[in-house]
Amino acid sequence: MAEQYEKAGVSLEAGYESVRRIRSHVDRTKIMGAGDSIGAFGGLFDLSLYGMKEPVLVSGTDGVGTKLLIAFAMDKHDTIGIDAVAMCVNDVLVQGARPLFFLDYIAVGKNYPEVIEQIVKGVADGCVDAQCALIGGETAEMPDMYDVHHYDVAGFCVGAADKKDIRTGDKIQDGDVLIGLPSTGVHSNGFSLVRKVLFKDAKLDPHQKMEELNGRELGDVLLEPTRIYVRPVLRVLEEVDVHGMSHITGGGFFENIPRMLKDGQGVRIEKDSFPRPAIFDVISTYGGI
Repeated sequence: MAEQYEKAGVSLEAGYESVRRIRSHVDRTKIMGAGDSIGAFGGLFDLSLYGMKEPVLVSGTDGVGTKLLIAFAMDKHDTIGIDAVAMCVNDVLVQGARPLFFLDYIAVGKNYPEVIEQIVKGVADGCVDAQCALIGGETAEMPDMYDVHHYDVAGFCVGAADKKDIRTGDKIQDGDVLIGLPSTGVHSNGFSLVRKVLFKDAKLDPHQKMEELNGRELGDVLLEPTRIYVRPVLRVLEEVDVHGMSHITGGGFFENIPRMLKDGQGVRIEKDSFPRPAIFDVISTYGGI
């Protein structure tokens, strides 16, 4: 059977080697409640250990999008997993829930165990930062579906909160103060536009070092992983009655901030009250945006 799979372009041995390589990364994400589920059909998590009176599960799923094409161009794969975790846990977080566990899905044209290990290392790094456990996942080798050097990454996160602590925005009222936490750059949205502006239109090279970016390579700056906001936000939630939260993703301020507001409410943003990462000025300048 293994020989027939090889002829079809799927390596069982590479799959086994990938599992061996990622186990140590998975192990360092263990938190209270997480079962040892590598190799099992389903990931296990014991929610009863958290002592919630009326537990509500909050889930989120997302991918990394065409930011992956930058990773391919730079041959850098150890941060893209952080992005996959961040996009999911940040969505769960703004509902007032603590992320508890994460599962990943990696689809590849060809299984290179060393690349899989780098991707999962990033996923584990993200899970450690988000204080959630990586309890399972799937790696699918799909020849003919993907180029042999390409892959796709997606994730799924589940968090929980007591029902009374869920943030729906229903408490938001006139006079509330809007506080923004800074990003690390472009995060994981808008890369179809970013790539068009910088690489197709302006003909820039992802490997070129740019004075505007303190001499760093353009592709390296674009790969700066999405910030995980779990630790600072959970600390604030312990001390402050936060009325509502929004994760600023693909739709920017205009689409995401209203998602936490009631009809008829709005906000005023002082655009000069916070620093803007240099990469946005580069995109604006070269794209005429």
